[in-house]
Amino acid sequence: MALVSVANLVLNFGDRRVLDGVNLTLDAGQHVGMVGRNGCGKSTLLKLIAQRPGLKPDSGHVQLARGARAGYLTQDPDLDQENTLREEARTAMAELDGLHKEIEQISHDMAEASGGELDRLMKKYEQLEVRLHALGGYATDHLIDQVLHGLGLKDDVFDVKVKDLSGGQKGRLSLGKLLLSHPDVLLLDEPTNHLDIAGREWLEGFLASYTGAVLMVSHDRWVLDRVVTKIYEMEAGRLVEYPGNYQQYREQRADRKLSQQRAFSKQQTAIKQETAFIARYKAGQRAKQAKGREKRLDRFKRDDALERPIEFETMKLTFKSGPRSSDNVIITNELGVEYDTRKLFDHLSVTIKRGDTVGIIGPNGAGKSTVVRCMLGEQEPTMGETRVGSQVNVGHYKQTHEHLDMSRTVMEYLRPITPNQLEQEARDLAGAFLFTGDEQDKQLGVLSGGERSRAVLAGLVAGGHNLLVLDEPTNHLDISSTERLEEALRRFCEPAAGYGQNRSPEGTLMVISHDRMLLDNLATQLLVFDGEGGVKHFLGTYSEYLETQDAQVVVKDDAVKVDTKQKKTDASKQKNSIGNEKKKNNKGGKPKRKKSRFSHMSQTKLETLIEKTEAKLAELDEQLADPDIYQDHKKFSGLHDEREKLQAELTPLEEEWAGRADEG
Repeated sequence: MALVSVANLVLNFGDRRVLDGVNLTLDAGQHVGMVGRNGCGKSTLLKLIAQRPGLKPDSGHVQLARGARAGYLTQDPDLDQENTLREEARTAMAELDGLHKEIEQISHDMAEASGGELDRLMKKYEQLEVRLHALGGYATDHLIDQVLHGLGLKDDVFDVKVKDLSGGQKGRLSLGKLLLSHPDVLLLDEPTNHLDIAGREWLEGFLASYTGAVLMVSHDRWVLDRVVTKIYEMEAGRLVEYPGNYQQYREQRADRKLSQQRAFSKQQTAIKQETAFIARYKAGQRAKQAKGREKRLDRFKRDDALERPIEFETMKLTFKSGPRSSDNVIITNELGVEYDTRKLFDHLSVTIKRGDTVGIIGPNGAGKSTVVRCMLGEQEPTMGETRVGSQVNVGHYKQTHEHLDMSRTVMEYLRPITPNQLEQEARDLAGAFLFTGDEQDKQLGVLSGGERSRAVLAGLVAGGHNLLVLDEPTNHLDISSTERLEEALRRFCEPAAGYGQNRSPEGTLMVISHDRMLLDNLATQLLVFDGEGGVKHFLGTYSEYLETQDAQVVVKDDAVKVDTKQKKTDASKQKNSIGNEKKKNNKGGKPKRKKSRFSHMSQTKLETLIEKTEAKLAELDEQLADPDIYQDHKKFSGLHDEREKLQAELTPLEEEWAGRADEG
């Protein structure tokens, strides 16, 4: 069943066509990714589907299935600034609170109803229970804590007012509220922007089991590989559909582009041959034939000619070679940093050699940027020492761009970095990074995050560095730019080869990133921060690190099983001891039974409800016994889910009945 249908959607901003006949369908349970260059219209399409106020298409329509709710993750969250973080998260559960009250009222009404009215109330009760369990059931507080913790929000910020939270914390709170509200359709615009690796892993697990539909705009290739089963690419205002995850999309896209180019080239060759024939015989004895062929060619060009495959400009990334650094680029000995009573890390002893590619990972606030500043001599450590090797020329990309003079233009920023500090050199460099015309004379302060990132990367490319230290370099880059950067960094770290200007830099790379695909494709060793003061040096790729973590989890699980078995044995002995003691002290009185949701119901009504539920279960069991049912997976799943739900409803009814029998 289609929850979202988009047909022939057209939208213009002035004389620019943003969406040009977009078509899209999203079915229940489908998880879809949307990719494309920055500014191509992905976020605009999400807003149109979410039916955000103030934005309407010029033509076409967006249709949401009747009764379906769409939840949209906006980049500018609307939060009550005076609420605490947890109070604001709790507002997402308004529907759940309403369901609890409605179910409680129906339970009371069922106690007095009979016949058709009881059947109607039971049906309504079942519908509400289904929705209740979909939203998290009765464990509301536990669910809120689970989501907030999963997104990296700790207990110590739960009572902090929203107005006092950082931008990243507000972003995670906004995402948490949306996930807690459990809409039928999740529309996510860069949901991983404020998440560290642990938060991204948690979100992957949440989305993988999400029963609703998901449409996600993301530049996180790792998430797209593990969550989605279809990808739409926004290309020149239109959507191109690719089945599968991100890796499959890349392969299919490459094949499609190659086929398009071959077909176009073949057609152009045929057109040139036909044009040559017409030109040759247009004035001769075969003029009539040439004229007829010319008319056919004109019709063909008008109606059937293929468009030239779209080739977007990309950043031209090749890092300039600098001087050859010493073998040992950075050496640290027992390095550590403490703030007041909080230990960020300590006892870090590591040697980074020329050509090494080091990934630095860990939770937000664990000390990743701090360790880099200490290594480069930009900050004094609390303990230990660090030394930078000879002939090391550092290019430092800082995540916040706080070191930039925002009043300078792109040209003014790049010109001093170019070899001869000439204006034309600076303009050529800016053009290679997609700054054209007036964009080159814009101030850095008015640029978008992605544009500013391109300007800084342009400076690093021209700087002739042999050590690159990059702090979240892909945060504002689209996938195409990220992959160009990744390839350029791989070449930057290759062993020396060639001569003169063609010599490879043989550089050294340190990269702080939550982009797991970038880390996995580049880093051959990792500095892993645990967020609790520990840091370890791992020799291997990110995938190899994950394998060691999985192995540790298996060992830990086995140990937990043994420990749990022992605890159960001890608990059983303690329980028997306590039970014997109670028997001695109990004068024959029975403990008072706790009230349930059905305590108010008369015995007759309770037994009637149990009988009807058991009858429905028996009917379902009979249907499930039919072998033909198993040929229809969808029908079998529906019957199986219905039986599970009925069984879950029967259990508390039977417990209430048994409790009354014991009291009697």
